Amino acid sequence: MSQRTSTHDAEIADQFTRQAELFARSPVLHSEAALGLLVDAGNPEAGDTSLDVACGPGSVVAAFARRVRHATGLDATEKMLDQARKLVASAGLTNTKFQQGDVYGLPFADASFDIVSCRFAVHHLEDPPRAIAEMVRVCRPGGRIVVCDGLASDDPAKAAALNQMEKLRDPSTVEFRTQHYLTQLFADAGLPTPNIRHYQVPSEMNSLIAMSFPAGDDRDGLRRMIMDSVDGDKLCMSAIRYEDTVRFAYPSVILSAQKPHR
Repeated sequence: MSQRTSTHDAEIADQFTRQAELFARSPVLHSEAALGLLVDAGNPEAGDTSLDVACGPGSVVAAFARRVRHATGLDATEKMLDQARKLVASAGLTNTKFQQGDVYGLPFADASFDIVSCRFAVHHLEDPPRAIAEMVRVCRPGGRIVVCDGLASDDPAKAAALNQMEKLRDPSTVEFRTQHYLTQLFADAGLPTPNIRHYQVPSEMNSLIAMSFPAGDDRDGLRRMIMDSVDGDKLCMSAIRYEDTVRFAYPSVILSAQKPHR
């Protein structure tokens, strides 16, 4: 889509208000190893300032705060920001700030940050190019842009199946995109070809459903969709049956590039 809708904004607010506490407690989503990959991609230095866009419960902000002078997080959902503030307080981090705001109109001046990141949010965006352009705007020349998200398969049928499942599981999902699409976002924003790092986010059917709020509360339909994906690996997530559940993994990518000096 090229234009955001108020309906989608409402879906994001609804989903992430309800998900906030469960999302913040998920060890898989906030593993130190995965966070370390993202922070390293930003090549942080002790004197840097960082911004995490769509920061959720603040784990990326906290990870950067341990390695930069100051780390800021922005999110549209106040409940998520409440979780983020609790996280940094419990960690004793005092060099952080959180602000509610819009990814399509970041409330910061041009060239305000050395590192600008966005983790697992692009698939919720109706207009990713506009959001990436804002990230580039608030990044200083020579600073780093870091984007992380789950990947859709290059196989159109498997990509469509993944997005059908994810839109049922979380109605605020717009679309998981291919690596080619994400790489093109960098080119369209005037950035060089990004460095790329792949990893997997492991998941398990029962726990995923327990922390989800599917459309129409259709948990049975979501369960069937995941179970049915095992034969033929229909979602391209290496799904396998294990006892009374299904284990699988979200293919994920971190893309990073330096903003050119003009």
